[in-house]
Amino acid sequence: MATATLKTPEQEPALSPRYEALVLDFLAHLEFERGLARNTLAAYRTDLLQFGAFLASREREANTATSADLGDFLALLAEGDGNGSKPCSTATVNRKAACLRSFYRHLRREDLVSDDPAADLATPRRGRKLPEVLSYAEMQKLLAQPRGSEPTDLRDRALLELMYASGLRASETIGLELSDVDLDAGVLRARGKGSKERLVPVGDKAIAAVRVYLRSGRPQLVRNHEERKLFLNFRGGALTRQGLYKIVLGHAETAGLAGRMSPHTLRHSFATHLLTGGCDLRSVQEMLGHADLSTTQLYTHLSGEELKQVYFSAHPRARD
Repeated sequence: MATATLKTPEQEPALSPRYEALVLDFLAHLEFERGLARNTLAAYRTDLLQFGAFLASREREANTATSADLGDFLALLAEGDGNGSKPCSTATVNRKAACLRSFYRHLRREDLVSDDPAADLATPRRGRKLPEVLSYAEMQKLLAQPRGSEPTDLRDRALLELMYASGLRASETIGLELSDVDLDAGVLRARGKGSKERLVPVGDKAIAAVRVYLRSGRPQLVRNHEERKLFLNFRGGALTRQGLYKIVLGHAETAGLAGRMSPHTLRHSFATHLLTGGCDLRSVQEMLGHADLSTTQLYTHLSGEELKQVYFSAHPRARD
């Protein structure tokens, strides 16, 4: 266990001119060569000043620090120092570890250190929070909220149905163009992360809602007939991410689901309901556009819980 204590920047002992020079050079590299934002630079500076104070308490410099020193520093962050310093969250520890890795990679490139003590730096695993998922009954209640016949009502109904039917991200939804949706074939083309495209099936309910929107809603909203985006705002322009969030959260509130969901909840529910219904994991992975199957496997925990609920409510000998 480390014997040093953690201090705030105001409490820090004076850092050596050599350490300060290394930090300033590193921050200049981040700003002028990598173009990092000022807030990010400020966070890196705070992290490195705290690390510098830790090294100073051990009478070490950046170029004499060992992997054990870095490990002790992170351990103090994670556990607290027993002298009033509260433990940092896993996310904070991981952020500071990333800062140290970047700092030492820079020093190694500049031949300022011969060995990189951060190369094999171990950090605590970040717990994966299970996403919020609506039950099928709750989803039906949400989808029934846009009840009117105004163009925006028809748009909202089509938008909610399509996001749930195809597991779309918010960015993919607002990025849809008219040519991306083939209602006759029952598929759409989604542009995911990294500009990767994938084809996703569209269910009958969503197809019907989009047809009504295209026939009676979108023509009333559009101002410039060269606009190719599928979903439009009330001014006739492309719907923005903020606009989509407002639509989804507004209908969630009227459905009694306020505080329980975001646009991404539709995607989570899509994946969980498919797995619960018997869809195989690889197919769900492809429909979601996940590069790594382990990301999709998160939903198996959720669907398993839902299956348990169904089992205990339905099996005659499940409970005493």
